[in-house]
Amino acid sequence: MKRYWILKIIVLSALAILALSAVVMLLWNWLVPSLFNGPSISFGQALGLLVLSKILFSSLGRGRWSGGYSARKRTWKRRFEEKWHNMTPEERDKFKTTMKQHCSKWGWMPSASTPKNRKEPV
Repeated sequence: MKRYWILKIIVLSALAILALSAVVMLLWNWLVPSLFNGPSISFGQALGLLVLSKILFSSLGRGRWSGGYSARKRTWKRRFEEKWHNMTPEERDKFKTTMKQHCSKWGWMPSASTPKNRKEPV
C-alpha cells in the first residue's frame, strides 16, 4: 500500500512540474516577444528556467522559508525559556528593566520615563 502512495506522489509531482513548465512556456511566449521583442522559448527552455529560478530564489531547500528558520527560532525560544526559568526573580526584574531601556530607544516598549503624548480627556 505504501508503494502505491510513493508512486502516486512521484507521478503527480512529475505531472505538476510538466504542467508548470508548459504554463511558463505559454506565458513567456505570449508576453515577452510582444512586450520586449524577446525570443520565444521551447518547453525544455521553460523547464530550465524553472530550475534556474528554484536555484536562485530558494537555494534548493536551504533557504529561510524551508524550515531552517523556524527550527532555529524554536531552538532559540527553548534556550531562552530554560534560561528564564533558571533566573531568580531579581535577575528577571533586572533583565526586564534592561530590555525596557534598550527597546524604548526604538519605540518598541515605552519606558517609565517616556512622557505620554496623549491628551487627557476633559
